[in-house]
Amino acid sequence: MPSYRLRGQEVSVQVVKDGALLADITDVKSFEVEFQLEIMSEGYVGEFTDRRDDIFKGISGKMELHIENGAPFDLINAIKERAQRRTPGAQFNVQSTIRLANGQRKRLVINDLFFGAVPVTVASRTDYVTYSLTFEAGDGKFI
Repeated sequence: MPSYRLRGQEVSVQVVKDGALLADITDVKSFEVEFQLEIMSEGYVGEFTDRRDDIFKGISGKMELHIENGAPFDLINAIKERAQRRTPGAQFNVQSTIRLANGQRKRLVINDLFFGAVPVTVASRTDYVTYSLTFEAGDGKFI
């Protein structure tokens, strides 16, 4: 059986706010997640090399999305309102489902995201309008 490398068409991304899927936000152009790790090293007298350890420092990521309907503007408003403490209990999560060629599915779950700047870009008359989300979270895992 030939081996197939994973492509973007096998990955879907969902944004969830307070447990409700924001189903209309589907035009994900790119999605990147970084598991933030730091290597520590310490040298000791009488040893020939440093000892190493690593520390998990959370998750960061970014998405670029196209706008097809009004849902992205509702998401941007909800992000802004939480940052302004108008809805301090709001929680945003991201779930990404990966469908592998052998039939397996893996899901990346990142809970309680916090967002940076949210640019909305109109590049030209013929380009699609895009917006970008940069985020950080304390933890995430593949299940």
